[in-house]
Amino acid sequence: MSRRKRFLKLLFGLLLGVLVSQFTYREPVCDLAEDGVQDPVPGHGLVLVGVMTAAKYLDTRARAVYDTWGRRVPGKILFFSSEGSASRHVPLVPLPHVDDAYPPQRKSFHMLKYLHDHFIDDFEWFIRADDDVFVKTEQLEELLRGVDSRKAWFIGQTGRGSSEEFGMLSLESDENFCMGGPGVIFSRETLKRVAPHVEECLGRLYTTHEDVELGRCVRRFAGISCTWSYEASDCDCKMQVILYHNQSGEAAFSGDLKQKEVHRAITLHPVKQPQHMYRLDKYVKGLKIQSYQQECIDLHRGIASSMSQLGFAIGHLPNASLVEGLPLFPATRGSRGYLGDITLLGMPQSLTRHKPRNLDEVLDWELISKTLYSYKDLNPRRRIGSSLKEGLNDVVRDIMELINSYSKQRGRVIDFKEILYGYWRLDPVHGVDLILDLLLVYRKYRGHKMTVQVRRHAYVQQTFTGIFVREVGNFDSSPTDAVPVHKKIVKHIISTFEQIPPIFPSVIAPKRQTINFILPLSGRFATFRRFLKLYEDVCIKQQEETKLFVILYQSEGFEDSRGAIEGLQRRYSDSGVSVVYINETFSRAKALEYGLKFLSDDDLVLFIDVDMVFDARSLQRVRQNTAKARSIYFPVVYSLYDPKITNWSFPDGFTIDEESGFWRQFGFGIVSLYKSDYRKLGGLNLHISGWGFEDVAFYDTAIQSELRIVRSTDPGLVHIYHPIKCDINLDTNQRNMCLGTQANMLGGRKRLEEIYRRHKHLFS
Repeated sequence: MSRRKRFLKLLFGLLLGVLVSQFTYREPVCDLAEDGVQDPVPGHGLVLVGVMTAAKYLDTRARAVYDTWGRRVPGKILFFSSEGSASRHVPLVPLPHVDDAYPPQRKSFHMLKYLHDHFIDDFEWFIRADDDVFVKTEQLEELLRGVDSRKAWFIGQTGRGSSEEFGMLSLESDENFCMGGPGVIFSRETLKRVAPHVEECLGRLYTTHEDVELGRCVRRFAGISCTWSYEASDCDCKMQVILYHNQSGEAAFSGDLKQKEVHRAITLHPVKQPQHMYRLDKYVKGLKIQSYQQECIDLHRGIASSMSQLGFAIGHLPNASLVEGLPLFPATRGSRGYLGDITLLGMPQSLTRHKPRNLDEVLDWELISKTLYSYKDLNPRRRIGSSLKEGLNDVVRDIMELINSYSKQRGRVIDFKEILYGYWRLDPVHGVDLILDLLLVYRKYRGHKMTVQVRRHAYVQQTFTGIFVREVGNFDSSPTDAVPVHKKIVKHIISTFEQIPPIFPSVIAPKRQTINFILPLSGRFATFRRFLKLYEDVCIKQQEETKLFVILYQSEGFEDSRGAIEGLQRRYSDSGVSVVYINETFSRAKALEYGLKFLSDDDLVLFIDVDMVFDARSLQRVRQNTAKARSIYFPVVYSLYDPKITNWSFPDGFTIDEESGFWRQFGFGIVSLYKSDYRKLGGLNLHISGWGFEDVAFYDTAIQSELRIVRSTDPGLVHIYHPIKCDINLDTNQRNMCLGTQANMLGGRKRLEEIYRRHKHLFS
């Protein structure tokens, strides 16, 4: 019996311990209070947001606030404006005897009085906000639920005034105020103490700053100041970080939103333009989607790891069952409840998750330093592309946020300085692998303070979450149509990609804009004859709206070229072909200038070379992507390799692939623009003579202007190979560029490797 009693006592103790732990355990929260967290009062809302606006902003700023974060407030939102204001778009309170004059002291104090008189017992927290602030409502709720609202709190970004205002705001050395722009948060207790004295505070104004006077009133009647950042407890709740004010004024949050301040803050101020408010809202929603996707991946990995303990390999998970009749993943691909590719999302993190079956499937690493070193190009050293650079910035930002997530508790902060070097590779199935050597700055501000640079390796994997198909356009799904839906979708996608959509659709007039070709020509009659035949077939016979200006230099083949032009003019009375005869040393820049003299400022110009071939779709893209005073089109042309190496013949002997040619990423000679824009940019440098370089200089000028540069591959523009001779007397930069182009045009990497292996003895 004694043994049984001891067993019952032990069992009772275990049960009691479990019950006690269930009632006493709480998740760690960011708590500004010292003695715990108050549970939400049943039947009461969490927060009431009062937004100060003006009659002229009701249909713009105020509506943008209400259409975005205003509808997600964990409580209620009201907008306050002058007496007589009205709006159909926002819940509005017109304040009696209040106008829209600035500064808005009366509006602010009377708004708080209204919140107190009508809602003081209905909400735990009250926020004074402007109509140019963006609020992340979920993060706001997380913050407020971690603070004891029974106490008097006056929370905001602490201010003391600018350096010019120091000593002029009637503040004592230990006094401050909450800056109004990023938002000010009152607990119920604080509003109870302050609201009855609103008129008295309005009668004793010392400055024209509404937020300064509000802080003075709170200090006088509530006995508290604005919460300093160091008053936060052991979590990262710095008010200047989570209630963020951008110093850029009107330009704030109008550019790149991938900034750590945007990711970390709860409120963002100022957002002056409504379109920027909507844009910011979409970006924040995108971040939320990313976090859900990461959570989904983590859950899949957890399931895969757990099931592996039961003997299930990841490839068998789609068919696994927890018990008989209860599948692990009941929803199949294509159904509403489908949870994604299980074998892809559940793949554990590992740098060896990709298993090559042969040598061709081995993934090569590329080295990242100040530049990118890659085996994929003939020139292994090249600049880091904008997409990779943006991806690295995203990865580094996420790494630093993870590292510093608990920095406050540990009394230190770690800042990113630079990437010393790194390696990256792309697995088309699984995702991106990164190995980064980071230079960081470690700052410890508790105990033994120190600042020191440290190096750390980061191993990062970005997992692909699968392919998502979104239908665009309307598809005929009538039962009488015998074409399957999936074939309609494929046909629609193909037809969409056949034509690059216009960047500025509004500028395309019903009558097609005339394209004025300007073609510099010196010698090379055989090549010119091919170009002229192409122009006849594509432009003249197809009645394209084009004109051709040939700037013909008197050199070898001059008479033949002139005869070919005159023959074309005789065959077609409306050929649109003109010729300018020049008797001087050839200069491409000067030749283009000669051609421009025959055009007006409103004419669309295409600078072209005799080696180019084109089609009607290329002409359409020229019209679509070139807009007067708005955009210049620099197409990326496809350049063919030496036919002696690749064994192609024009026009039917080549295809656009890695073996026949390459995309000329650094060629800028083919360009379409309006003459007026050409003049605004200062034109080409006429002092440059010899091979190339004048187009590079002009491109550099263009990208620094306010004009938009349209740069995209054009499969209809093909540069036919011809030998290049690099004059030894060229300028060093010109000669190096010439030699580089000469080498690039020889052949593809694989083909050159084959030739080298076959004739290796000739290179020894």
